[in-house]
Amino acid sequence: MTDAEHLLWSRLKGRQLKGCQFYRQKVIGNYIVDFYCPKTKLVIEADGGQHYSEEGKVKDMARDDYMKSIGLRVMRFSDMEIIENLDEVIETIWNDMQL
Repeated sequence: MTDAEHLLWSRLKGRQLKGCQFYRQKVIGNYIVDFYCPKTKLVIEADGGQHYSEEGKVKDMARDDYMKSIGLRVMRFSDMEIIENLDEVIETIWNDMQL
């Protein structure tokens, strides 16, 4: 895991958000997502620099389209956003979690 993923995982694990279980490095279809909460059907991705290249954007779009096609929601945060504004990231996730 990257530093940003470690930091985010420290706030997702152990049912800290609304009592919901998150899994990390979860296989869904042909993809491995960073974090997944089955109860809320939420995928969370921590995006490093490779996600901002043209190739990365195309791959992410295909991945997100697949997740949406099977009824999952995807939230993406940049590594820098997680590192610099973790509390805001957690608040955004909290507010988006639909139980």
